[in-house]
Amino acid sequence: MKDRTTFPGPALYRPVFTRPALGLAIAFAGLGVSLPLWGDERIRLEEAGTEPAVKTSSDQRLSTVTVNARRREESAQDVPIPINSVDAQTLENHRIYRIQDLQQLVPSTNVSYGHARQSSISIRGLGNNPASDGMEPAVGTYLDNVYLERPGMAVFDLLDVEQIDVLRGPQGTLFGKNTTAGVVNITSRKPTFYHERSVEISGGEDGYFQTKGSVSGPLSDTLAGRLSAYRTRDDGYVKNLHDGNDLNGGARQGVRGQLLWKPSETFNLRWIGEYNEEDSDNGTPTLYSSGPTINGVNRYEQRATAAGARLVKARERKVDLDSDQQVTVFQGGTSLEANWTLPNDFTLTSISAYRWWDFTPRNDLDYLGISAAINAGVAVRDKQYSQELRLASPTGDVFDYVLGAYYFKKDLDNETFFSYGPMADAYYGTAPGALANVRSTGKGRIETNSYALFAQGTWHITPKLELTAGIRGTYEEKEARVRRYAPTGGNSASGTTAASVRAYDSGDLNLYSFSPSGLLALSYRFNDRWLGYASLSHGEKSDGVNLSVASAPSAGADSLLVGTERVNNAELGFKSTLLDGTLLFNANLFWAQVHGYQANAYDSEARSSYLTNAGDVRSRGLEVETTWRPLRGLTINANGSFNDVRYTDYKNGPCPPEVSFRSGAPASCDLTGHRVVGSSRWIANLNGHYQWTLNNGLQPYLNGSYAFRYRAVGTMEDSKYAQIPSYAVVNLSIGLRGDLGNSQWDVSFWMKNAFDKTYYTSLWSASNGGYTGILGTPRTSGLTARLDF
Repeated sequence: MKDRTTFPGPALYRPVFTRPALGLAIAFAGLGVSLPLWGDERIRLEEAGTEPAVKTSSDQRLSTVTVNARRREESAQDVPIPINSVDAQTLENHRIYRIQDLQQLVPSTNVSYGHARQSSISIRGLGNNPASDGMEPAVGTYLDNVYLERPGMAVFDLLDVEQIDVLRGPQGTLFGKNTTAGVVNITSRKPTFYHERSVEISGGEDGYFQTKGSVSGPLSDTLAGRLSAYRTRDDGYVKNLHDGNDLNGGARQGVRGQLLWKPSETFNLRWIGEYNEEDSDNGTPTLYSSGPTINGVNRYEQRATAAGARLVKARERKVDLDSDQQVTVFQGGTSLEANWTLPNDFTLTSISAYRWWDFTPRNDLDYLGISAAINAGVAVRDKQYSQELRLASPTGDVFDYVLGAYYFKKDLDNETFFSYGPMADAYYGTAPGALANVRSTGKGRIETNSYALFAQGTWHITPKLELTAGIRGTYEEKEARVRRYAPTGGNSASGTTAASVRAYDSGDLNLYSFSPSGLLALSYRFNDRWLGYASLSHGEKSDGVNLSVASAPSAGADSLLVGTERVNNAELGFKSTLLDGTLLFNANLFWAQVHGYQANAYDSEARSSYLTNAGDVRSRGLEVETTWRPLRGLTINANGSFNDVRYTDYKNGPCPPEVSFRSGAPASCDLTGHRVVGSSRWIANLNGHYQWTLNNGLQPYLNGSYAFRYRAVGTMEDSKYAQIPSYAVVNLSIGLRGDLGNSQWDVSFWMKNAFDKTYYTSLWSASNGGYTGILGTPRTSGLTARLDF
């Protein structure tokens, strides 16, 4: 049985429990200081022969958290990179079971989520680019060392997770694909050579019901297996006045199987296979703003009323949609990781993986109860293959290193479809028959082959001073084609159909690029409790292609191509362990300059999104995190960030409707100095866990979290009608644990968004100058019961 009572706090802040130290101590000559390396559960380092000023019990100190940020297992406090680690118990404490809620626990991170395709992860304000099939994400997401090419591949329930690490800044020199903003690294629990079983059932408001279970254990002396599964369903929290149904809910389910073969101490092989599916109406937009009123006329309201639509206040969590809202997702994958310990303690690692992702939507794209855009969306079929080889030198010498090679292949096809109803012309302001009853379809395809060589080494100049240097070269070939077929219906036969749905064929598009990445970092251990570091890094994100076009681009096929995004990043920070190992305090300053920032813009005339290089962007700020264990059983974590993210040069940006809808409006607007989409200047998170033991052995506990986000720009054009207001979300829970023979049970009552704050997680441009948005989850209460046996 696994003793879960020893993990009451975040992974970075777990209290130490009694077990033999596995680490290695190095005596600093003449200093009398011993430094525990990875594996040692002691985080406190003392000078020989001295006593701490304050006596602290061993279970009050914070334990070492092991990370794999440099492709070696080491303490997070020894890595000169800003890292946040969250373990499984913390996720359970705060009911964080989906990746989009991770931002409530870590700084500088934002997850924009509508549904599986309309999702993106940004770090330090960089990466807010949802639904870009032909573009790489700025934040790389990894599951068990496998790169997930689409952010939506991670939008499933976090199943049997061991730990999530968030690395901030470019991470191209060691992690799979180049990433210009950071990495989210998800690690699941491995098969065990002892029996471990768990089952968990949760139920709550709005029809929420979730079941999870896992079983692990030996199949032979050298083979262990693990099987995990989940199913989640809920009714949704947005009422559709048209038919009385609830939206923004549905069902998700998945399963993961694993085998771990360890025939010797020098070799192990881990196989993982998983499958997930979703059938929901997530991504239901609500009317956020009807946009500007110009010369006494609000174009959105005027055309909606002319088409017979009823406008509904979104803050009442209501919509009026006359067409279906549905999303289906089928995805799965398999991976094989092999690790060899070679002579002289070198380690060779091979990771082979295949994943697939199928997404099909049905959207009422006019967002109103009229037959204007009755079904529209983009269906995606994505397959990816990857192979990574790494060689790691032994540690303990003056110089250690990791080097390797990486191959990645992607085959993606999408289909864009629009079905307009009889009221389309009245709503969109087109000539009779130009859009009414017209159906338009298009297809996009992109094939990517990516090859990379990388190396990173650390020179231990002195026992206190280290210099790390890394380099990576990535060569990519991309082949793409974009087609839109001739429309049917309406006046298509007479040639008067609107230009936004006319036929187009880009022909074959080819991109070839070489993208270097680099890192130079200097770290200095001032004493056994303080580590200071400074680093310079460079990252690049390869070219992209617009795979969905509304009509023939006026500038020709070359305008569909999006150039490389490049970022130069500087860090200055420290990590400290204070008060006899009961307090961690880390802080860092960062400054990133991005050239050719890849982003999504909206064409109000063509009524479609498109990719573009949005000039230059600067991201700079301060991040702070602290964890304190003032007494046994109580752990408090606070983290926050100040982040100023602005365009430093973007003279040909899109105009907001308050400008573009006026007579004589310019074709473009200078957005230099404007803030980047979705970047909150201030982010603050506070969470705590308190657990104590009664005389009868029962263990009551309390959890609370507060997550604040300052207001943010909702869409690229920075309209005053598309600003996301500041908001704060409070989550609370109370529970009781106890033993039942050789098993442990856990029952808790929880409340998410306890004060029922109405807030928006993202905004989108709508037709006729309006804006729609995705509402955050309202107050939801429920019960969870878990049994480990």
